[in-house]
Amino acid sequence: MRKPPLHKSFGNAIRGITGMISSERNFQFHILALIINLFLIVFLELNSTDTALIFIVCFGVMSTEILNTAIEKICDFVHPEFDERIKFIKDISAGAVTLMAILAVIVGFLVYPKYLF
Repeated sequence: MRKPPLHKSFGNAIRGITGMISSERNFQFHILALIINLFLIVFLELNSTDTALIFIVCFGVMSTEILNTAIEKICDFVHPEFDERIKFIKDISAGAVTLMAILAVIVGFLVYPKYLF
């Protein structure tokens, strides 16, 4: 199978991201958190290192959420009926998002106070 041209690959990726925005409530929440962080970065004039840390954790949470959603969709496709093993797989992938979100909150508590006080 031949690889699609680069512009089509980017188009597919953008379609996946817009699909996540339009259909996944948790991803919409993550986008809102990113927008709030963008405002804080500009308003508080964060230095480049702190800005990079905030971007890394924000995009890390969103990327983990995308992978979590992909895992859940694959599980639902392969085994639509309830199964404890599928539930465990879904719980594990949701746990990965939770861990990344906890890290994002920790980074926020480490970065923002020096600009607020």
